[in-house]
Amino acid sequence: MLQVGKEILKKRVRAANYLTVAQLFLQKNFLLEAPLESDDIKPRLLGHWGTCPGINLAYACLKNFYQNDENFSFIIGPGHGFPALNANLFIDGELEKVDDRLHRDERGIETLCKLFSWPSDDAFPSHASPLTPGVIVEGGELGYALATAYGYVLGHKNRTAAVLIGDGEFETATTLASLNLNKILSGKNNGRVLPILHLNGYKISAPTIAGRKSERELNELLRGFGFTPLTVRGDNPDADEAIDYAISDFNVALVKVEELFKSGEHPFIIMKTDKGLTGPEVVNDQKIRGNFLAHQIPLKNPKIDERELRLLENWLKSYRFDELFDKEKGFIYV
Repeated sequence: MLQVGKEILKKRVRAANYLTVAQLFLQKNFLLEAPLESDDIKPRLLGHWGTCPGINLAYACLKNFYQNDENFSFIIGPGHGFPALNANLFIDGELEKVDDRLHRDERGIETLCKLFSWPSDDAFPSHASPLTPGVIVEGGELGYALATAYGYVLGHKNRTAAVLIGDGEFETATTLASLNLNKILSGKNNGRVLPILHLNGYKISAPTIAGRKSERELNELLRGFGFTPLTVRGDNPDADEAIDYAISDFNVALVKVEELFKSGEHPFIIMKTDKGLTGPEVVNDQKIRGNFLAHQIPLKNPKIDERELRLLENWLKSYRFDELFDKEKGFIYV
């Protein structure tokens, strides 16, 4: 059930989104205590933005709903959205358990952001890595998350695994074949799997097939595999409203998920958001948010382009991180 209020969840998502963007771009000035300058930007920008807001949204809602269930696990298929996972592990204090440099303070934020996708032996890669707590495979190859989730709960009746599937990943043969695996959970000694399709409409360079299906067609496809589809809508044109609606929908969906599990059905959440939600909408007359151009780095040259530098500064400021984190007290939104 919803453990904290929606406003706190919204603030957590804002904090995670801010830290995600800061990891992608910043090598200094991590709290924006001065106007952003060229020297604050990393010399090499390598990573993925577009899937990250959806990961942050799902992570916050699932953690809040299942936080008292020690047998709950969240499996993330789009491992290229590693800065989002990294941000959440940092917020929750998981990273500081394995690295004394990553305490939830100003110095920890500096280390987290500077070392993301940084050319150093002790830095973070751009994709999910087994070096990170809770990560068992490298995150650059898509398709195996759903099968992994089913394998994880087999023979463990108390386990629940929610698995986030990107809609590009949803096109892989492995994922499509894995939709049949709900049939193997009929025994009483097996756990539960909750697939979540992140329907943001685009992969790295083109629209996704699922994103071009009608809602009815996609729902009927899932019903054909034996699932009961539930929709979470976060595609409102206003980003703040989109997150607000999505959090509300997500909690309603999770309550319904528990009802379906108890009746022996197989729920399947479709989370619909813009790709790159909360990020830049248009850059150099090209649509970014809600387009494949949001997939990787949406601002290519903020180090040498003053206009892009200001766009990045405004983007970071839009999260109002100073309302969420204090240099002396740490995170203050809870």
